Amino acid sequence: MSAEPRRSLYDISVLLSAATPPWPGDTPLSCGWTSRIADGSSVNLSSVTQSPHVGTHADAPLHVRDGAAASDDLSLDAFIGSATVVDVSSLDGEIPFEKVAGVLANVACERLLLKTGRSIAAGTFPESWPTLSLDCAQRLLQRGLRLLGVDCPSVDVRESKKLTVHHTLFSGSASILENLDLRAVNPGRYELIAVPVKLKGLDAAPVRAVLRELT
Repeated sequence: MSAEPRRSLYDISVLLSAATPPWPGDTPLSCGWTSRIADGSSVNLSSVTQSPHVGTHADAPLHVRDGAAASDDLSLDAFIGSATVVDVSSLDGEIPFEKVAGVLANVACERLLLKTGRSIAAGTFPESWPTLSLDCAQRLLQRGLRLLGVDCPSVDVRESKKLTVHHTLFSGSASILENLDLRAVNPGRYELIAVPVKLKGLDAAPVRAVLRELT
């Protein structure tokens, strides 16, 4: 009996370091050492300080609405399962439904990952990125969208104060992944595994996100 062929894994998490660009004004990642073997301690112990929005993360509804569900209430089911990567890197501004409808015509769209080409993974914070139009977000929710992931810093535009896409998705019981690294991933269907860290009461949680090729 022949062995089952291995399916390729793609790590789509941004590498975290002190050089990882945070949202302007947010708390960047900083690392230090509590004890070092080189200084006579029996172990090396490190410490980390950062906003949970630095690098790849899942937003919680609490991020945009007081009293809403926090990071420890995020549904694991939304972050594990089949996902479709759609390349929108040639677009600017709002993404109309027609730009993604063709790709999703014959597949379920429970988890949609947008490859905008404006990732912080290269070490700089982008000036702008494309985002779903309100109509597109609403129509995707009607088709069963459970999670929207983006390789840019936000599902809303950089200057947004109303955060319309955030509110629309959360009101439709969908989850949000931000700051993915999709540079090495081609458009298509994959299995997504992107479990948020179980932190209590926060507005976001760091995520180690992976895509696995489907058989």
